[in-house]
Order: sequence, then C-alpha cells, then structure tokens
Amino acid sequence: MMLALYAHPFSSYCWKVLIPLYENATPFTYRSVEEGDNGAELARLWPLGKFPLLVDNGRAVMESSTIIEHLQRYHPGPVAFLPEGDAALEVRMLDRIFDNHVMGQMQRVVNDALRGPERHDPIEVEQAKAALQKIYAWLDEWLEGREWASGDFSLADCAAAPSLFYADWVDPIPESFVALRAYRARLLARPAVARVVEEARPYRAYFPLGAPDRD
Repeated sequence: MMLALYAHPFSSYCWKVLIPLYENATPFTYRSVEEGDNGAELARLWPLGKFPLLVDNGRAVMESSTIIEHLQRYHPGPVAFLPEGDAALEVRMLDRIFDNHVMGQMQRVVNDALRGPERHDPIEVEQAKAALQKIYAWLDEWLEGREWASGDFSLADCAAAPSLFYADWVDPIPESFVALRAYRARLLARPAVARVVEEARPYRAYFPLGAPDRD
C-alpha cells in the first residue's frame, strides 16, 4: 500500500481526513504543503491546488468526503465510517450539514477577516453568525440523547469535529445548547481528534481572528 496525503495541519478539511486515518491506524505518508516541493507537487496533481488530496498508488482522490469513502472501500479498518444500507443516507446528510451549514458559515467570517479591514463587510459577518446560531439550535435538538451524530462514530463526526471546533471560535455555542456543547467536548476528547488538535497547535497564529486561549 502506498498512500500519501497532501495536507496542512491547521486545515479543517485536512483534519476531517486525518481523523479516519488515525482512527484506523492506516499507514500513509504525510506530505505537508508547507514543506519542500509538496505544494508544487500538489498543484501538479490537482491544478486547483486544494487540499487535502490523497494519492493511492498513483491515483489522485480529491474532496474530503470522497477520500473517506475511498479509504473505507480500499483500506478498511476497525472503524467503518459509512454504515450499510439506508443508515448511510443519514450519515451523508449530516456530513453535508456540517460541511455546508457549520463549516461554510464559519468560513464566511474567516474570509471576511482575511480580506482585511479595508474590505470588511459587517453585513456578511452578521448573516453568517446568524446562520450559525440557527444550525446550532437544530443540532442541539438533533443530538439530544445521542452520543455521536448518527449511530456509531462515522463520516458525519469526522466532518463535525473540525467544523464545530472552529465555528465555536468564530461564534461561540451558547451555554443553553447543552447537547451540542457536550457533543463538541466528546469529539475533542476522542484520541484521533485530540491528535489533530495538537498537531495544529503550533499554527494557531494563522487564525485571522486570533485563536482563543482554550481547546
């Protein structure tokens, strides 16, 4: 097996792929895009230059959700990230919810900060934070009585961990959302998630809004 992952330790979507790799102790080569010619090689393999990118015996696999499905199909381990049958539909639904409605809204606020004060758009930020509060409320209700997002630890939780980690930095989850806050804490306590958090710690200065002194 020759697996290589082009990634960055601080990237939320890279976390999403690293979590299942660590969960199943899957052997792979970590090609950090900050080191050597890895960034140039990534651009050669995938002209958009987006990471993470998995290379499996010369085959390039793009997009984090697809990479996780590829790993399950061709490099399975003890943890299955997509269940069998109709249960997989719910997992995929939640994966999209975390990516689009948590990660996506969080990224709107981060992008505004990256644009700099001269191009700051307070309406964009206000709308993104309002959308986060709406999805927080929905997730808090959804998670009531659940340990993980859908059944056992899955693709949905791999998406949830980085999205909730960073979204809570951008717009904190209210204390009244007890189920959601407890779920985020369970995610961060899981060893594979704790590992990506620690690996990213040296890069916290990259966070354009300023990383809080927690987590």
